[in-house]
Amino acid sequence: MLRLYSFLAIGLIAALLGGLGFMVFMGQGQTDMAQCRATAITGGSGAIGGPFELVDHTGRTVTDADFADRPVLLYFGFTFCPDVCPLDTARNAQAVDLLTERGHAVTPVFVSVDHQRDTPEVLAEFVRFMHPDMIGLTGTEDQVRDAARAYRVYFAAQEAEDDYFLIDHSTFSYFLLPGHGFVDVIRRDQTPEQVADTLACFIENA
Repeated sequence: MLRLYSFLAIGLIAALLGGLGFMVFMGQGQTDMAQCRATAITGGSGAIGGPFELVDHTGRTVTDADFADRPVLLYFGFTFCPDVCPLDTARNAQAVDLLTERGHAVTPVFVSVDHQRDTPEVLAEFVRFMHPDMIGLTGTEDQVRDAARAYRVYFAAQEAEDDYFLIDHSTFSYFLLPGHGFVDVIRRDQTPEQVADTLACFIENA
């Protein structure tokens, strides 16, 4: 009888250890994008992003659905911007190239908040200079404002007597993933390497 109890005890321990090993294995297989997020988002990630309809740099009308099948790094700015926008956009382009070297394809997208001056032709020249895969988006004033509102982007044109006015705007970049939509904001103080690390973390844990 004692031997029977011993066998039963050993079997129970083995079952418990096996179950524990299974849970550890399953835990290792589970993914969690929370570890990738370095920025707290008021209202959660679901509070940012939404449908939009704009015109790309080739003159084609596009919507958010056209970008739902790929990772996207989205930035709102304007081509006449003298300092911040070119630096941020170039940083994003460098991060995309670093990700390409790691085997991750991310599409850089530049959304203009300057519907008056940033025609598709102007955007085409801008994105061609910045990155061969970059997509430029513009639209009517209402279309641009709707897109900016969806991503909680602030912008306002400064008063000027000529066409050389500047536009104040927020400077975050927004990362979107297929099946998830918006997942995180990228601050402008992050280096290309830091951006690439963050985006790779999301892609690999999605």
